[in-house]
Amino acid sequence: MLPDHWHLTQDVDDFLDRAGDFLRSRPALHNTPLTDIEKLRIRRPDAHGPVTAVFGRLETGSTVHAVFYLTSRGRLGVTPLSAERTDALAAHLAGLGHSPANVIADADTAASFADAWQRRTGAASALFWRTHLYRLGTLTPPRPHPEGAGRVAGGAEREHVVSWCREFCVDVGEQPSIDLIDAGSWDHSRFGDRHFTLWETPDGAPVSMAAATSVIGGMVRIDPVYTPTRHRGRGYAAAVTAAASAAALASGATDVVLFTDPDNSTSNALYQRLGYVRVGDFAGYRFSPSAPEAA
Repeated sequence: MLPDHWHLTQDVDDFLDRAGDFLRSRPALHNTPLTDIEKLRIRRPDAHGPVTAVFGRLETGSTVHAVFYLTSRGRLGVTPLSAERTDALAAHLAGLGHSPANVIADADTAASFADAWQRRTGAASALFWRTHLYRLGTLTPPRPHPEGAGRVAGGAEREHVVSWCREFCVDVGEQPSIDLIDAGSWDHSRFGDRHFTLWETPDGAPVSMAAATSVIGGMVRIDPVYTPTRHRGRGYAAAVTAAASAAALASGATDVVLFTDPDNSTSNALYQRLGYVRVGDFAGYRFSPSAPEAA
């Protein structure tokens, strides 16, 4: 049997030429690497120059089994790996002098990497993010259906959308995005390249919104969904999510996905009623010499 090898590069175009088919083979499971790597490709300082990130692919012969990417800010994204291969990746990165600030992956891979990284480097880990991943099966419009209609947000709604995204970040404690929005760096926030759908009441008042990524590898991720407190409890979130999901399908998406908070039974039930099916769990661990061990 041929041995596995990690091949590292900073050439995102070459990386995608070699690993793109693997990423697109499971677009729902690989939704975060697909969107993150595409954003790194588009936003590089020079359109034809290197990206300030490291990309790796695990190959046996010419078959890609897994990939990772490590951004200049220390975000490590990894596709699913066995515990043995996760330990080997931790050893490889440590040996090359890389120091990820955090890791985000499916729950098993993230936990295995956090344990392996602590063994290899002594850096403690702390769980900071966990989520369910859902994929849309058959879209089922909400019943009862609230009055109003969904529509694409235009340039005139930019201030409105930015304000609601900031309110969403406050609700979920997403401080880095709040800092970017407050600094006027909306385009560099994770919301800057999203497509927004608004739900309007019959009198034209927007009451809820849902955002979606562009189609990448046949996949669209719905994120975020937000309804201001004063408008909640009236079915607007379900309606706008259904509208954004329908728009994603109409744009050519084969896999429409979203993440949910495992502790929010209301949102989990809502998405299931719309036809979303849970397909996995994901997690994030932060590394720090002084951080407590992850639970």
